Amino acid sequence: MPRVVALYRYPLKGFTPEHCTTLTVLPEGRVAGDRVLAFRFANAPVADDQWCRKYEGIVLANTPGLARLNAQFDQRELRLKLALGGQVLADETLDAAGRKRIVEALTAYVLGLKEHPLRNHPGRLPLKLIGDGVTPRYQDNEAGQVTLHSRETIASAAAGLRDPRLSEHRFRSNIAIEGIEPWAEQAWVGRSIRIGGVEFDVMKPKVRCLATHANPVTGERDLQVMQQLMRSFAQKEPTLGVGMLTRGPGGAIRVGDPVELLP
Repeated sequence: MPRVVALYRYPLKGFTPEHCTTLTVLPEGRVAGDRVLAFRFANAPVADDQWCRKYEGIVLANTPGLARLNAQFDQRELRLKLALGGQVLADETLDAAGRKRIVEALTAYVLGLKEHPLRNHPGRLPLKLIGDGVTPRYQDNEAGQVTLHSRETIASAAAGLRDPRLSEHRFRSNIAIEGIEPWAEQAWVGRSIRIGGVEFDVMKPKVRCLATHANPVTGERDLQVMQQLMRSFAQKEPTLGVGMLTRGPGGAIRVGDPVELLP
């Protein structure tokens, strides 16, 4: 039977994953503590507590150098630390003064990169650090969705992309599983699965973006994942993995939990 082999959440959208042994899945189809903070442009067209497209802020898709930063978020203390190697850029609580210092540190780092979306766009400054640090609301999809891929699919993609070192971290899923045929999870679209005691409706294949082109260690765009997925696997859109919504009340899922396709 397929099983969960890794779990991830991303407290700060577009930044470092947290490797977890347990995730709490909420009824609305989000992971507790996932994408609870984000850096957004000053001229984004929506209120700070509302969802909008990822490209209205600083994310890995438009700023690949973010991959070099290590973001650590303490949800109990509402404290965010950004570091570059051994250099701490900011380590602040999420009061107004702390947010301001975090934004200043991140802005200075981004402006020093070769590729970023602030150049020639003064209306995007000053950046805003949005989110209460508790509510998961800044996923790529407005409905939320928990994301899943299999390591068999990653291995198949690695062969198709001719990169045996292809990392699943490029795809930023919440759940990684093993024990199915490559790409089989995409055949689950329209079906339901159970992971541990939590049931999900599998909604759609996960369409991939430029974030996958960034090496998750170096922050360099070193692999044209989107184009090569379409070319190597005859895809109309570059997809890998699936997006899912919770059925029922949600609950905890753990590394080692079985994954069952429901009738």
